[in-house]
Amino acid sequence: MKIRLASPMTRDSIVDGPGLRAVIWAQGCFHNCPGCHNPCTHNPFGGFEMDSADLIAQLDSLHLQQGLTLSGGEPFLQARALAEVARAARRRGLNVWAFTGFTFEQLTDRKNPAWADRTALLEQIDVLVDGRFERDKRDLSLRFRGSSNQRILDVKKSLAVQSPCVIAEYMRQAM
Repeated sequence: MKIRLASPMTRDSIVDGPGLRAVIWAQGCFHNCPGCHNPCTHNPFGGFEMDSADLIAQLDSLHLQQGLTLSGGEPFLQARALAEVARAARRRGLNVWAFTGFTFEQLTDRKNPAWADRTALLEQIDVLVDGRFERDKRDLSLRFRGSSNQRILDVKKSLAVQSPCVIAEYMRQAM
């Protein structure tokens, strides 16, 4: 399955979730949040295509990373293909984080035609940072998020109760 990426996988990030992480940068986003730090990822025709099998093969070359982060762009615009990659990452013992401009409530809305694909991806994610970046709520002291409206959610718990479950320890300001 093809995935449109903004750049090659980053292998040693320390800012896109806890620990040493690999990051996949999805290409394409229509949220267009003013002040977005990745505006070059918005064009859905930008970047380059890669086969998900090739991206999964790259996971085998990771050795020190504790996790994989899906960012972008908007990962949930390519939910089916990224669910395949996230599933492979979990099989390799990596925890999976994802950043999205959608809210948990939007992603789990059964009326949305993309619901099944989005749910398939959510089921492979451990932690979701949800919500659009809001420039007037920007706060550089926040951990793993750019604005105070964004939430850091335990996806397994949230799916079980069908309501967002915030991870309090990550919501605190950085020291």
